[in-house]
Parts: sequence; structure tokens; C-alpha cells
Amino acid sequence: MAQVSGIADEQTSTPLSSSNTILLRISRFNPEHDDSSQFMEFTVPYERWTTVLEAILDVKKHFDHSVAVRYSCRQATCGSCGMMINGKPRLACFTKISELNSNVVTVEPMNNFPIIRDLAVKFERLFDTHQKIKPYLIRDDSELVSDEREFLQSPEEVEQYIQFANCIKCGLCNSACPTMATDSSFVGPQALAQAYRYVADSRDKGKDSRLKIIDDSHGIWRCHFAGSCSQVCPKGVDPAMGIQLLRGYLLGFRS
Repeated sequence: MAQVSGIADEQTSTPLSSSNTILLRISRFNPEHDDSSQFMEFTVPYERWTTVLEAILDVKKHFDHSVAVRYSCRQATCGSCGMMINGKPRLACFTKISELNSNVVTVEPMNNFPIIRDLAVKFERLFDTHQKIKPYLIRDDSELVSDEREFLQSPEEVEQYIQFANCIKCGLCNSACPTMATDSSFVGPQALAQAYRYVADSRDKGKDSRLKIIDDSHGIWRCHFAGSCSQVCPKGVDPAMGIQLLRGYLLGFRS
């Protein structure tokens, strides 16, 4: 059972011991009535397979039901439980406490997203920018109304985009992006990587319209190629590489 240890404002970290408990520090903030966030600390038991999400749910079950956290599948598929874990954007259901090698685990809401409460953030900006790049196959109506039921692709054609189709819209890449923090209109690495996913798909004919959407002052040229988006992606999508490949189309190096 989790035990409360008090309130603290500064993160500390020590090597993981064999005590089978960790100090879980949860950021608490309700924008409706709080001026600033504060950390509540809980002593939580764990096993080598215990995830950060399981530790948070242990706190909700045994000590404080009011802790706000978003989660669903618990198997790194839905992308719901993204948060800052010891200073890095991660999926809580995919991050084992034993892998963090620390007796102190600090969880905070993701950067670059408005906070709903505690660890839950609003995803409207991510969904709006994702929708902006037209995340679907674009074909002529005459081609869609035909006797053919499939648009077949070779393995080589699938290989061009399949890596980027693994995006689960968890928001970790946008949270890690330094440009997202300074430009509220930047389309973001998630949307740019998905733009490449469809531009590189041989079945799609919307390349020109998508390239026009991202070729503006708050589009692809605002990316400074920090690469932090690719470092935190739990699915290996590599948004930074997708952005560079998109630039190849805009600069005429790819067709």
C-alpha cells in the first residue's frame, strides 16, 4: 500500500536500492483554483516488472483517489499516458520503475500542453495539427469508383512509409520539441512526420497540397533539427528523419 510522505518542491535522485519501495513524487495542479503546482510524495512498493503507471494507480487506489491521470490500454498502444518521468517525456505504462535506476520517481504533466489537472493535459493542438496535414490517402474520385478493390504495393513501396505509420499520437515528440515551447503556431514534429507518411505512400496523390500546407513560416522551416522528438518516440517513428526527408521534397532533391 502506498504511504504519503509529505510535500516537496525540489527533485532529488539516488541510485535504486533493494528496498522494494520508491518515493513517488506526483505533480498536483488544478488550473481552476491553484496558482502553482506542488509535489505530493508517496512511498510505493514495486516489483521488477512494476510500471510507473501501476505505481500511480496504486496511489489512487490506496491513498488519494483525486490524482488525475489519463490512461487506457496499458500496453503502449493507445498513447494516452504520456507524461514527464524524471524529466523526460515517456509513456507511464511502458516505463518500468526498475529501468529508471532511482529511488525517487518524479512524474509531471508533459511540456508544451495545457494542463487539465495534475498529470492530464489537453491534446487539442496535437489533434488540430494532425488533421491539418490531411492524414488520409488522397485519390481522384474516378479512381475510387472502379472495379479494383485494392491499390497493391510492392514491399519496397511499403518500406518507404511503414515506419512512420506506427505513430500512436501520444504527444511525446511535441512535448520534447524546443520549438513547440517558443512558437504556439508551429505545426510540430508529430504532424510533420505524418505528413511524410502520406507523401511517401505510393497510393497517395496529395503530395503537392500537403507540401504547400507545411511550407510556411510556422511549418517545416521552424524545425531546428534538435532531434529530441526522435529520442523520446516509444515506437521508433523518428520524426526528425521524416522532417528531413520532407525538406528534400521541398528543395527538389526528391520527387
